Amino acid sequence: MSSCSLIGHRLRFRSEGALLCWECERGCGSAGFKLYESAVRARRYAQAFDREDRESIGRRPMLSLLPLALIGRARRGRDRGRDD
Repeated sequence: MSSCSLIGHRLRFRSEGALLCWECERGCGSAGFKLYESAVRARRYAQAFDREDRESIGRRPMLSLLPLALIGRARRGRDRGRDD
């Protein structure tokens, strides 16, 4: 069983002229391509899609922490209304 079936593909994108190409970095054989009307557009999409999310972990909050933040906000609001 390949690791891609467990944790998903790790697609890498590149442009060759007006052609946007992608393939799995893990070597499972998953690949494809799409032809755009210009090389500039294909290169722009390749650069945008070939970004690692790990590069910006320290600069933005993790989405998985959102429920905890909302629960904390709700508790603080509820505790302010008490007169103990």
